[in-house]
Amino acid sequence: MLRKIRIILAAVFFIAITVLFLDPAGVVYKWLGWTAKAQFLPAILSLNLVVIILTVIVTLVLGRVYCSVICPLGVFQDIVSNISGRRKGKKNRFTSSKEIKWLRYSVWVLFYVAVIFGVQAFVALIEPYSAFGRIVTSIKHPMMPTVIIAAVTLIVIAILAWKNGRTWCNTICPVGTLLSFISRCAMFRPVIDTEKCKNCKVCEKRCKASCIDIAAHNVDYSRCVACFDCIDNCKFDALHYRFAWGKGSKAEAPAKAAEGEGSDAGRRAFMTGTALAIGAAALKAQEVPKRDGGFAEILPKVSHDRTELLTPFGSKSVKDFYNRCTACQLCVSQCPNNVLKPSTDLMHFMQPYMTYTDGYCRPECTICSQVCPAGAIEPITKEEKTSFHIGVATVERDLCIVQRDGVSCGNCARHCPTGAILMVPQHADDPDSLLIPAVDEAKCIGCGACENLCPSRPLSAIHVNGLPVHIQD
Repeated sequence: MLRKIRIILAAVFFIAITVLFLDPAGVVYKWLGWTAKAQFLPAILSLNLVVIILTVIVTLVLGRVYCSVICPLGVFQDIVSNISGRRKGKKNRFTSSKEIKWLRYSVWVLFYVAVIFGVQAFVALIEPYSAFGRIVTSIKHPMMPTVIIAAVTLIVIAILAWKNGRTWCNTICPVGTLLSFISRCAMFRPVIDTEKCKNCKVCEKRCKASCIDIAAHNVDYSRCVACFDCIDNCKFDALHYRFAWGKGSKAEAPAKAAEGEGSDAGRRAFMTGTALAIGAAALKAQEVPKRDGGFAEILPKVSHDRTELLTPFGSKSVKDFYNRCTACQLCVSQCPNNVLKPSTDLMHFMQPYMTYTDGYCRPECTICSQVCPAGAIEPITKEEKTSFHIGVATVERDLCIVQRDGVSCGNCARHCPTGAILMVPQHADDPDSLLIPAVDEAKCIGCGACENLCPSRPLSAIHVNGLPVHIQD
């Protein structure tokens, strides 16, 4: 019964959060956005005390049910492992293995050092929710090089899950390691009844976490993810999920210890998976050039080198945004105007940045601020959005078609939502000369409508430079 309840709850969370990332209409976040905010590390970065306290309490009482129910990457591994187990002769394929402590705790220490010192590329690479988010987002919006990173992550984790179940969770995952410190003291745990146990090892062979040593009647609760597979498959009713606080990991009357130690299958699977993943590559499809009615090629927009990066409305500053962002790319998948894209900059690798080559940040859109689970983009209303200044537009006259080609335009001024662009005579001493844009910096909010809609190619004649600290009127 416990296993069935776990599977139902895990399916609900997994489907909900996958739909949230894949939502083509950008409306599901209103009902399913809470599934992203329930993720543990984003909750820590956003100081979401409700989620943090609940997760700690649930883990202290029930064990690592977070890893089996709420974490989408954990559920994904269970799906892969279950499919692998359905192969002929592979149903009981796991073996007890020792914890790879040196690797597990080394990664954990490096991860939290990276969080403290703002090395977000490493954080984003192995944080479970963010890794899953990139995989799903790459299906919806495949962009280089994120799609390669997502593909390699998928291959490595899938291989490990296919061969050895939860090796990633109990070796690499920093959230799993953090929760393992708490789950060691969980109040309710799977406990082996030595009087009923027949040493058949079915529970050990079905344990995807490889944490059951039936010869010693021992369960490593730091690695147990509370999936209840062992309890469901015991034919002798020798395993029970019951209150066992403070009783350690061994059964009360342990059987004779086994002569040999469990095989270190987790280490081999990790090394094999990593080696295979390094050889994975993806080739970018050739883009078919767009052409106008006269069959002239329309050059694509190229982004300017900005003096300061642009970060979304609702982020306090560039520094605060990148310190909090976990690169889950939920905002990227939800952005209806393709303004947010994953960065290739090593300092902010895979974290979103704003570019106006494919669209601009519409004043009425606040989706990214509503879905961000890490607090990198704080919730704002449509009314509040136009009071923020995230950047200032700059005109490069040499690129403007008014000056370059001698034609009238004014497209940027017509579409500026705040009236920050004025059309002034090209030559100050000739009021009848063609009009050229000038920017009222006090009114400009940095939305990028002017840059995106400028007809100049490949570089726009007007572009937005970000403000390091955002200003609110």
